[in-house]
Amino acid sequence: MTALEAVAVHLPPRIESIEDVGARIGLTPRQLRLFRRFHGLDQVRLDPDGTLPDLLDAAVRALPELRGNEHRVRYLLHARGMPVVAPYPLNPVQELAERFGLTRAEVFTVTQQACATSLLAVDLAGRLLAEDGDPSALALVVAGEKTFTRDAQLVPDTSICAEASAACLVSADGARDRVVSYVVRQRPEFDGRLAEDPELLTRYQREYQPTMIETLRAAVDQAGLNLSDIALLLPHNVNQASWRMICRETGFPVERVLLDNVPAVGHSLAADAFVNLRTATTGGALRPGDHYLIAAAGIGATFSAMVLRH
Repeated sequence: MTALEAVAVHLPPRIESIEDVGARIGLTPRQLRLFRRFHGLDQVRLDPDGTLPDLLDAAVRALPELRGNEHRVRYLLHARGMPVVAPYPLNPVQELAERFGLTRAEVFTVTQQACATSLLAVDLAGRLLAEDGDPSALALVVAGEKTFTRDAQLVPDTSICAEASAACLVSADGARDRVVSYVVRQRPEFDGRLAEDPELLTRYQREYQPTMIETLRAAVDQAGLNLSDIALLLPHNVNQASWRMICRETGFPVERVLLDNVPAVGHSLAADAFVNLRTATTGGALRPGDHYLIAAAGIGATFSAMVLRH
């Protein structure tokens, strides 16, 4: 059973208010009021002077469990929200493998589910390791991107993006943080540029909540549980308002949704799942044996949810 062996996070030291970011990318005062007052955004973590390899490097260096186990890493996956992150012929994830001596690893990126790709990468890593047949083998999943364009910085009417990064060691079988279920719902009718198609954006916003709820319930049901059995829900950090509405609709206590990183860190594309898991584990929000639920949505559109046992 796929398990998360260790998770590390890097939060860039630079903190910018959403007003500062908004001035740079041309947001109106009305848009900024929406983000702050309704969506609960406040600031984002950014590293304007750093490169993508530096961002990923910092997360991997924060993972002491990798040291001495580099030879066990069979797969290195970069879970990305954006399809393109560097100009040809630069290859940030290959450069990362070389920096850390991951000479036995197959190296590739996963981008197909936008900001939900981190959960896909964990599932894919677990399946590859299971097929590999070596019980000592590991996969390293990294996530984190530069907000190098306006499209990478902004989710229209929804969120402002940050540059946190994360690294996660995955095994085919482990004692804790074991994957119990994984569900994906894809809605390709919402593929398109939301910023340039108001009608598409309106339809997506209307369908977002019911589709996310259906995905969450399907993952819990697949795990043989009820929502009441979930100790903690780790959301993607797009905003607080959408999760409060989901809680009202489902009856799930909003106090059991980890929303602290929405105003403090911002939405770090595919890295949110690991950022929130690290916050939960270091803050003592999860006890051994607890079931928790990770949720994510990616523009395009993909909705996914994963139940794990701590």
